[in-house]
Amino acid sequence: MGEFSVFHWLGFVALVSPIVVGVLLLGLQKPVCIIHTESGLVKTGYIGYSWTYLVFGWFVPVVRGELGVGVLHLIITLVSFGLSQLIFPFLYNRQYMNRMLTSGWRLDPTDGNYERAKTALYIRRDIAHG
Repeated sequence: MGEFSVFHWLGFVALVSPIVVGVLLLGLQKPVCIIHTESGLVKTGYIGYSWTYLVFGWFVPVVRGELGVGVLHLIITLVSFGLSQLIFPFLYNRQYMNRMLTSGWRLDPTDGNYERAKTALYIRRDIAHG
């Protein structure tokens, strides 16, 4: 009692490894400003590994206003017995930004993460002016 056994270490590594792998592969989650081309509304999107999705799961799309996506992710989480919670953090931010950019939003060229976002989202041409 009071000792930190090998099983404790293995449990700790199992809990922390998705975050470490995600950050190493995709980098830290970075905010990027997006602007709606018609209304001029400003919103924050994200690029990189979604640690918020790892922690809060399917609730993240619901908070970001994507109720349908949130329900779909909840169903997938239930069917996969929660294993999808380890995979979706690698995918969610890019999927979210792709949905935004194909539905009338554009990256703000004055944002400090503009070039990083273009690279992370595989955007080759300048989309700053619609």
